[in-house]
Amino acid sequence: MSDDCVRAWTEGRTGRLTLDRPKALNALNRAMVNRIDAALTDWEHDPAVESVVLTGAGDRGLCAGGDIRMIYEDVRAGGTASEGFWRDEYRLNARIARYPKPYIALMDGIVMGGGVGVSAHGGVRVVTERSRVAMPETAIGFVPDVGGTHLLGRAPGELGLHLALTGTAVGAADALLCGLADHFVPSDRLPGLVADLARQPVADALRAHTAQAPAGVLAAQREWIDHCYAARTAEEIIERLSAVGVPDAKETAGTLLSRSPTAVKVTLAAVRRARELGTLERVLEQEFRVSCAALTSPDFTEGIRAQVIDKDRNPRWSPAELAGVTGERVAGFFAPLGAAELSLP
Repeated sequence: MSDDCVRAWTEGRTGRLTLDRPKALNALNRAMVNRIDAALTDWEHDPAVESVVLTGAGDRGLCAGGDIRMIYEDVRAGGTASEGFWRDEYRLNARIARYPKPYIALMDGIVMGGGVGVSAHGGVRVVTERSRVAMPETAIGFVPDVGGTHLLGRAPGELGLHLALTGTAVGAADALLCGLADHFVPSDRLPGLVADLARQPVADALRAHTAQAPAGVLAAQREWIDHCYAARTAEEIIERLSAVGVPDAKETAGTLLSRSPTAVKVTLAAVRRARELGTLERVLEQEFRVSCAALTSPDFTEGIRAQVIDKDRNPRWSPAELAGVTGERVAGFFAPLGAAELSLP
C-alpha cells in the first residue's frame, strides 16, 4: 500500500511506514494521517505483523509537523479543512498511544509539532545524535497540540513548560530526560536496527543497537527553570527569568517576549490544565478546542505569514504585549464547541 506521501509495506515481522514528502520535510496533511491510520487498521489483527516501524524519507528528519501552509490557505479562504485535519490527526495520536503492538518511531533528525504527535506517543521511541525534537508553536502564534501539552506537562519539574513556551528544540539526551523518547541509537546503526526488527523480537533488536546518549543541557539548567516557571503568570515568569542572574535565563526571557503574547498565555494555561486532566484523550479534546479557537486569532495566520510565507521573521502580534492578553481572552480558547467537540473513547 502506498501513495505519494506515505509508503506502507510489510518486511519480515514488521509493518513499515515511511513519511515520504522529503521536500516538505515530511510535513503531514490529512491524506497522510488517514493513510497511516488505514495501515494500522490492516496490521492490528494481522498475526504476521508483530510491530510497526515509522521512519521519514530524506536525510533531514522524520517530520517537521503539520502542513501549516495548507492551514494558512484554508483560513484565508474561510474553509473548514483545518478542523477536519486536526480531528483526524488527534484521533490518530490517541490510537498510536494505545496501539496493541509495539509502535517504533525512529525520531532521527527534525521532529517537530505533528511529527512529535506521530512518534512520541508510541511505545518505543528512538532518538539519535541528529535528533532535534520540539513543539515550536508559540513562534507562529499557535499552541502545542497533537498531545504535546500532555507530554510536556508530564516532564520533570517545569522542563516541559519551558519547552512549550519557548519552542526550544532538544537533542537526544534532553528528549530522554523529558520523557519524549526511550532509547538512543546512533544514526549509523539505524539501518541495522530496522533490519533486526524485521527478524528478531523488539527487545533483542534494541539491545543490540542502543547506546549512551551524548550529554544534554537541560539537567544543568533545571534549578533556574524550575524556579522561574513556577511563577503564577507569564509576566512573573519573565520577571524571574530576567532577575535570576543566569545568562541563559535572561536570554530565555527575550525569547518569550518575541513569541505571540496570546500564544504564550494560552500555552501556559493549556499545559497546567493538561496536568490536571490526566489522560491523553482528555488533553487532545482540550487541544482541539484550543486549536479551533486559534483559527480565529490573528496571531496564527500572522505567525505563519512571517515564518513560512513571507519569511520576514517579523510577526506583528495582536495584542503586541502580554499585558494586553486578558484572562477572559485566554479562557475563550478553552470554551466548549458544542456539537463540534472532539470526543475520544
